[in-house]
Amino acid sequence: MSLLVVGLSHRSAPVSVLERAALSADAQAKLLQDTLAAEPAAEASVLSTCNRIELYADVDKFHAGVAELSTLLAQHSGVGLEELTPYLYVHYEDRAVHHLFSVACGLDSMVVGEGQILGQIKDGLARSQELHTAGRLLNDLFQQALRVGKRAHSETGIDRAGQSLVTFGLEQLAAGSPVDVWAKDKCALVIGAGSMSSLAAATLARAGVAEIVVANRTLERAERLAQILSEPGGTKVAARAVPMDAVGDELTRADVVVSCTGATGLVLSEAEILRATEGRTGGLALLDLAMPRDIDGAAHRIGGVRFVDIESLAEASADAPMAADVDQVRGIVSDEVAAFGAAQRAATITPTVVALRTMAADVVTGEIARLDGRLPELDEKQRAEITQTVRRVVDKLLHAPTVRVKQLAAEPGGAGYADALRTLFDLDPEAVAAVSRADLNELNEPVAKNRGRAS
Repeated sequence: MSLLVVGLSHRSAPVSVLERAALSADAQAKLLQDTLAAEPAAEASVLSTCNRIELYADVDKFHAGVAELSTLLAQHSGVGLEELTPYLYVHYEDRAVHHLFSVACGLDSMVVGEGQILGQIKDGLARSQELHTAGRLLNDLFQQALRVGKRAHSETGIDRAGQSLVTFGLEQLAAGSPVDVWAKDKCALVIGAGSMSSLAAATLARAGVAEIVVANRTLERAERLAQILSEPGGTKVAARAVPMDAVGDELTRADVVVSCTGATGLVLSEAEILRATEGRTGGLALLDLAMPRDIDGAAHRIGGVRFVDIESLAEASADAPMAADVDQVRGIVSDEVAAFGAAQRAATITPTVVALRTMAADVVTGEIARLDGRLPELDEKQRAEITQTVRRVVDKLLHAPTVRVKQLAAEPGGAGYADALRTLFDLDPEAVAAVSRADLNELNEPVAKNRGRAS
């Protein structure tokens, strides 16, 4: 395993840099394809959220891999390499596994313990599967990260240490009041219909707003979200959908606005916000969860407007209390990293063991055929008994060494046992490689098909 991650997050870079480095869905796809085309990388996955951009790869050379991944991140983000480099962090092998597992548990989130990161990891895995840039290592890594995150949330109280970014943002808008008291009977405008916007709409509905208006560039997606919110099985809030060109008019009616789109430019300008506040008796609350930002930062200077964005959330979260459960989650992460490393090391021996057993089976078949030629008078019962006896002898001779070599290979520094086994038994390298290829083909089919089970 030569896992490498190069990235930047709210912990390493100011929000202004993260905003400029944000990658669209198309840019992420191109980054994955270009990473795979680069010589040091055999697999690649991207984890992109509102406060982190990370590129994971299986590389054959550490220094060349760091240089290549850093260059690719700079090229696709549009931030120059010299400017970007001071904000990049690098993790390799077990440290890279530890980092992703910590991220999955919410330990590295802006709001510690938030669970939304699991959906974003699942999205990153799905993207790399669809583009066929994830092989065995990254499939195993991301699938296990999802399981570790779920374990942390089910076995500990890490949820008490923080909430989703949406909830935290609404708490900042409420300025000390309970969110359900602050939100009661308000009219909310939600701009965007993606996962974050949907979560915001559902959270507002549960908080007791009177109406939710959903605006999106694709009206059908906005209508679908509005229907989910208002149907009997949903939150039953009054909800309707409008096209994006109606945002200006809806802004004049809204009490609270949450925006999270994939737009590359501003969705709400200072002038539009000023027009919406003219003659208004109540205040206007704006929550911008987009990266890059949707709402003009000048909004905080407008009278009667309370404005919260990613940058102000980052500052507020620095003072958020840490739950005692964080230490327990860290213990889970450490245990899972050790288990993952052992499993990956053990997996390297499996194709060799399979090839050895295949060779032994071929030897048995050849010897039984030779016996048939020398003793043609054997009846079927005698032949079957002899065949079974020879197979049992071979299985018993191979059992202890193959079990032991798997145990040894799982230990740190155990990678050389596969080479030793191949040398001792003079195994054909191509036979071992063929097992590995067949194994990978079997892996990719069900993983892509049953992707939902990894959530």
